[in-house]
Amino acid sequence: MQALGFVGLAHANSAALERALVSGEAPEPERLLGAEWRGYNISSLTRLMGIQKFIKGFLLARDGVEGYNVRVQQNGLMGPWTEKAVPEQSRRYAFFRVLRVNPDGVDHVYLNALLLDYGASERNPSIGVERLLRDYLVQPDSANADLLLGKAYLAIGGWRVPANFFVLERMSKVD
Repeated sequence: MQALGFVGLAHANSAALERALVSGEAPEPERLLGAEWRGYNISSLTRLMGIQKFIKGFLLARDGVEGYNVRVQQNGLMGPWTEKAVPEQSRRYAFFRVLRVNPDGVDHVYLNALLLDYGASERNPSIGVERLLRDYLVQPDSANADLLLGKAYLAIGGWRVPANFFVLERMSKVD
């Protein structure tokens, strides 16, 4: 498959995205640090829910790499990624731990990916819906470390229900 960029992946069909996810490689967690990434959920449902566009960031915590999401204005794929301030709420929300996939664990759908485990983050509310999320993340093009492809799942008991694909692109440096 020819390497696709951010927009190309955002427009790709599910079969092409699945092939790219299966053939991709897990990025090194430390390479995610020091930047925020523009994100785009490839799903009409996320557009209707007002969460199609987002920013994802990564930070070094005492137990390894963790991450967070930032709300942005929903102005279409070609619009700028502009932070959406929400009164009386933190800029960062929906936290996750970045883990290597454990082949013996319950979350092992893609062994070639990193796992973003929202249920493992103590920063999320104990009954927060974000705790259900499990994202698998790969670098679909070995020549482009600034482009990542993911697939979100909902963890419902022992089941893992596929939700949607998403694409990330390194956007800006953070401290």
